This record gives sequence, structure tokens and C-alpha cells, in this order.
Amino acid sequence: MITNMSRLAKKPLAIPAKVTVSTDGGVFSVKGSKATLSLPIHPSITMTVSPEGLVIAPAESTKLARALTGTFAAHARSMMSGVETPFKRVLIMKGVGYKVELKGRDLVFNVGFSHQVTLTIPEGLDAKVEKLTITVEGADKQKVGQFAAEIRAIKPPEPYLGKGIAYDDEVIRRKQGKKAV
Repeated sequence: MITNMSRLAKKPLAIPAKVTVSTDGGVFSVKGSKATLSLPIHPSITMTVSPEGLVIAPAESTKLARALTGTFAAHARSMMSGVETPFKRVLIMKGVGYKVELKGRDLVFNVGFSHQVTLTIPEGLDAKVEKLTITVEGADKQKVGQFAAEIRAIKPPEPYLGKGIAYDDEVIRRKQGKKAV
């Protein structure tokens, strides 16, 4: 049996100075100056706060427990950085007549459909709209990425004209259209 586990979880994770971490009642909580996040701890792993930092270890010797140590180490690392500096995702709309506006906690999209598409901004996230640029910010990395993916899914970029909603750093591979014979 292989007893390898994640390299992320072998060393204790350093806890930043302004961040408070606790592991009470099977819930991992991180509190910072800007936000508070919590995550239920899987029974297959143990998380303890020590003077060296946060120690994550498998509670049993199963493949799942070894895999979860690395997963929870990555979650803990992103939570500890997110409560101090929020994660940000920028999307850009490309297309003639495309527009988006912020109405309260709703984003209203006009992207070439016969109807408007409305998305409600989840709790804990902020969205800013400047012309054709949408910026999603929040302390929870997973929520920011998921909401940005939901926005992009409304009208994904297409390869022929490049129209649609794309991430700011996304490269759209363009295809050549039909050729006249």
C-alpha cells in the first residue's frame, strides 16, 4: 500500500498575522479584517492549530483521507488569503449591442437574445460594471469562480466572430469562416 499524501499538507500551513483560525465542532473557521469564512471538516482528516501553523493530517489510512489532506490544505490556504485580500475575476463582453447593468443585487444582460437575462449576485460577493467589463470580487475563491463561470455561460465566446462573454485573460482561438469557391 502506498502511503503518500499531498506535499501541500506535509508541512504546517503558516497563518497570516491578521487572521484568526479555529477548528471547533468539526468546522474550520477563518476570520480576517474583511470577511469570515467557514468550511465543514471531513471526518477522514484532522485539522489542528499549533504554534507552527495549521496542521492537516489524515485521520485514517485510506486513499480518500490522503487525497483530502491536500484538498483541505488548498482550501485552507485560499481561505486564509481571501479574508485579507479578496479574490477578483474580470469578464469582458464583446459584441455589437451587448450591454449589462447592475440593478440592486441583480445583473441584467442584453446579449442578443429576445429577452433579458438576469442573474442575482450571491451573498458575500460584489460585482462592479463599467461599460462592457464586469468585475466579480469576494473572499471565497470558489464562489467567485463559480459566479464568474455562470456569467460566462450566458453567452460563451464563439470562435468565428469572437462575440460573447469571456474572461479578461482568456484567449479565444479564432476559426476561419466559409470560403467562396
